[in-house]
Amino acid sequence: MPDFLRATIDVLLGIGLLFGGGELFVQGAVALALVFGIPQLVIGLTVVSLGTSAPELFVSLSSVFKGSDALAVSNAVGSNIFNVMVVLGASALVLPLRVESRLVRRDIPLLIAISAAVWGMASAGRMTWQAGVALLVGLVINTIWEIRTAREQPDVSVDAEPEVDANASQGGWILAVLKLIAGIAVLTIGSRVLVSGAITSATLLGVSEAVIGLTIVSAGTSTPELITSMVAALRGRTDLAIGNVVGSCLLNLTLVLGGGSLAAGSRGLLVSTDLIQDDLPVMLLTSLACLPIFWTKGRISRVEGGLLLGLYLLYVIDNILPRTSMASWADEFRLVMLCLVIPAVMIIIIIQALIYWKGSSESQQRLVK
Repeated sequence: MPDFLRATIDVLLGIGLLFGGGELFVQGAVALALVFGIPQLVIGLTVVSLGTSAPELFVSLSSVFKGSDALAVSNAVGSNIFNVMVVLGASALVLPLRVESRLVRRDIPLLIAISAAVWGMASAGRMTWQAGVALLVGLVINTIWEIRTAREQPDVSVDAEPEVDANASQGGWILAVLKLIAGIAVLTIGSRVLVSGAITSATLLGVSEAVIGLTIVSAGTSTPELITSMVAALRGRTDLAIGNVVGSCLLNLTLVLGGGSLAAGSRGLLVSTDLIQDDLPVMLLTSLACLPIFWTKGRISRVEGGLLLGLYLLYVIDNILPRTSMASWADEFRLVMLCLVIPAVMIIIIIQALIYWKGSSESQQRLVK
């Protein structure tokens, strides 16, 4: 069998194993939590959210242990870019997204702040273990804060969280533990197979591991979020579609990057110059793209969803073009992006927000009269 075909099969097999392992992990963890009487809202905010980010976590940890730091970092960064541009964009095309949850609107500014902090931490060329500890502590604080605020105002927060099957614990705690162990085992195997295939593919294609991580690996590990949000949008559960994306992005930065930095130990998690100069700023910009949700009380139209998908396509082209026979066009393509595309998108977002604010002001004036 040709090496490239074997590597491709490894990547596809790894993604499949990660998806199945994540599902087993969630089922076992939820059942075990219900056996111990943990409230469903708390399970949704912690266990289920952790389950959808488990593929990214296991892939990044496996990459660190194999010495492939570029793949570990690019997986988390690329997953955040994919979540906002593709998952939110595709969900908005299915059904315009609208959410009134205070939890989600609070998490968006937090996501922007943590994205900027991660870029700052990585700007020196490595994520130290101290940075990893800080991110993990931030995760714990945020989780406690979310649980407390969710209990204080359950009427506006519960709809933004994943549903928990109340009958999940019927098999007893032994079956729950077996599912949990099986899920972790499959996730471990899947992550190793995927990382091995990704490294081989990068070598054979002559591209960096970071490019593979930012595109193929990040898209594969974000499959659970894409499926969850698409199904939620089809069912009209737009709160869940948006909450799943924002929560997953926060976990990618705090849990996945934080855990990877801590696992790297004293040497720290190395971050390439390309990631610092190109992809981390793009990740921050995609977080800022969530601001229309904050401005317009959680509304993302089909037009904005299409824009997000189009921008992701341009981002992938920008990553791949310099490695093709058309590499001489890369600088011109990036110049068009910086001078035309990005300003045009910013203008469209501002116009959309102004239109909404004007409509809201007129509605309030009518109510006063």
